[in-house]
Amino acid sequence: MKKYEPDVIRNVGMFSHVGEGKTSIVEAMLFLAGENNRLGKVDDGTSLMDYEPEEIEKKATISSSLACFEWNKYKINLVDSPGDDNFISDAKLCMRVLDGAVILVSAVSGVRVQTEKVWGYAEEFGVSVSIFINKMDRERADFERTLEDLRKAFTDKNLVVVGLPIGKEEGFKGVIDLISMKAYLYKDDQSGAFDRAEIPGDLAAEAAKYREKLIETAVEMDDTVMERYLSGEEIKDEEVERCLKEGIWKRKLVPVMCGSAARNMGIQPLLDNIVKFFPYPLLKGEVEGVDAKGQPTKRKMTVTDPFSAFIFKTITDPFAGKLTLFKVYSGELHPDNTVLNSTKDEKERIGQIFYLVGKKQKPAGFVSVGDIAAVAKLKEAGTGDTLCDEKRPIIYPQVSLPLPVISFSLHPKTKGDEDKLNTSLARLMEEDLTIRYSRDDQTREFLLSGMGQIHLEVVAAKMKRKFGVDVELREPKVPYKETIKGSTKVQGRYKRQSGGRGQYGDTWLELEPLPRGTGFEFADKIVGGVIPKNYIPSVEKGIVEAMEQGTLAGFPVTDFRVTLYDGSYHDVDSSDMAFKIAASMGFKKGMELVSPVLLEPIMKMEIIVPEENVGDIMGDLNSRRGRIVGVESKGHSQVVKATAPMAEILRYAPDLRSMTGGRGTFAVEFAHYEEVPAHIAQKVIEHANKERAEKEK
Repeated sequence: MKKYEPDVIRNVGMFSHVGEGKTSIVEAMLFLAGENNRLGKVDDGTSLMDYEPEEIEKKATISSSLACFEWNKYKINLVDSPGDDNFISDAKLCMRVLDGAVILVSAVSGVRVQTEKVWGYAEEFGVSVSIFINKMDRERADFERTLEDLRKAFTDKNLVVVGLPIGKEEGFKGVIDLISMKAYLYKDDQSGAFDRAEIPGDLAAEAAKYREKLIETAVEMDDTVMERYLSGEEIKDEEVERCLKEGIWKRKLVPVMCGSAARNMGIQPLLDNIVKFFPYPLLKGEVEGVDAKGQPTKRKMTVTDPFSAFIFKTITDPFAGKLTLFKVYSGELHPDNTVLNSTKDEKERIGQIFYLVGKKQKPAGFVSVGDIAAVAKLKEAGTGDTLCDEKRPIIYPQVSLPLPVISFSLHPKTKGDEDKLNTSLARLMEEDLTIRYSRDDQTREFLLSGMGQIHLEVVAAKMKRKFGVDVELREPKVPYKETIKGSTKVQGRYKRQSGGRGQYGDTWLELEPLPRGTGFEFADKIVGGVIPKNYIPSVEKGIVEAMEQGTLAGFPVTDFRVTLYDGSYHDVDSSDMAFKIAASMGFKKGMELVSPVLLEPIMKMEIIVPEENVGDIMGDLNSRRGRIVGVESKGHSQVVKATAPMAEILRYAPDLRSMTGGRGTFAVEFAHYEEVPAHIAQKVIEHANKERAEKEK
């Protein structure tokens, strides 16, 4: 297999809000590069990159995919990432291993929510950015308006236009390269073929204005060139390119291009600029991690340093097995090598190494520093793990991902589905780190948590398709509890005589409330041996079992103390079972006398929204019985801190998305239990008792 030197490798990703045309641009690139003999289309299901059935059905990228191809003797590792907020964490994981990011913006809709989010990811990982204004051929497309929108959204970024549109909407027919000052006039047949011509006369003045601004901005990257420019000297094209490259590499400049993915116009100049201006992988020089003892260490990005790589994606398939995608940060990796998974302290045997184009695999032979590749059937390796030389271990930092925002209860449709549930979810969680799976001990429900309802519906669809596990998603039950507000003393006595040895247990119990969050306490105040010590644990056990189902609505009872202070026993008929039953009877009798009330879980919330949405958010929280704790500034956003009952925010994720146009995010965690207001408690109790009655039929 051909060996690629690091300086001819470009690791680049396509990022945007959902529906802006990322995959269509990648498909056009693959067609132009000869990787596909036709132009793949998302809408008709012929895309090489969106190959999962769920992606074909939704006509949108759900999972990032990788395409490795050559362009002008350069190797481009191109990531097509999802833009939907349900799957945006996948995009963040990919950004971790890239050196350049092309952020797409629609010439019709301009800057949208995920545009800002993915730009933030590029900032976090120090990735050079370029803007491509897509859909110039669409109705209402406007290059100038979109450019102004970008400048308003990213005021601190130095945007520099390097390509202008020729025409717009139906009349869009090409682009002007402001470096060479030539026009690319395309054939309207989606072939990508064009004629290189002089700039149309009606656009000459505008092109000259933008060209002057381009040079003026670029020369600021080189003091010597800037002095010559200011003194009136002519600056050559190659000098402009060099200054532009310097600015992009240092992330001081953001070039802006334009085109139409659907009509395959402007894609070739984009490819040319990717290899010309984006940094090569070794430019960073070294990467930071920790050694086996947790001490900070660095690894030089050279072929001579010991091998190390970061796993940024895992693809699971029930037939082909697990495919692991990684970027090499130092050294080389060959088939049959044994490497250390330093994150999990496990050794892995490397099999065949591949380059990918969507799901198509191309043998790589080996892979060297700076490159991205895939290997199949690693046993323990997962996304976020580090692979390295056994003798020189290093662990690279993992990517911080947002916590799940919504949960559904899983209900397997058959016994066979239930048996396979754990295994199939474990496989999918290797692929998607934002999935959480747990069991609520109180409600006895299996809970699947993720980034949104669409996310969890896709997970359920994958479970059925890949592993044959069919589940139904339902709104989870709220784990209500019961407690007491009064005190009482009560006798629990159990006596049964049916010939031969009988059963006898007699207890006197005192029930009293405890502060919220205390739980259950049992106190033994028996004196004089009125109940033998060996029966005391059975009394406590009887109460513990009985408190699992309160008398109001069958919810567990909490925050109370039971004191065993008196009783009696029989030398022959008393037993552990008799005292257990007696205590249970006494507890149930006492519960009716101590003003039982319903408790609900209260959740602590942190909601990050644009400033203009704060009022709406606070009003909505008040309507959900929430309490505002405080509001703080965080960059351009506001952080609303609040508490709210779990029952009121089970479906908060889609509601927040609707209120903020998708720009709001939130995190939630359990805080404490509080008494449910009487009018709401009555409805909950009636519903719970109705359910219990139906089950007992």
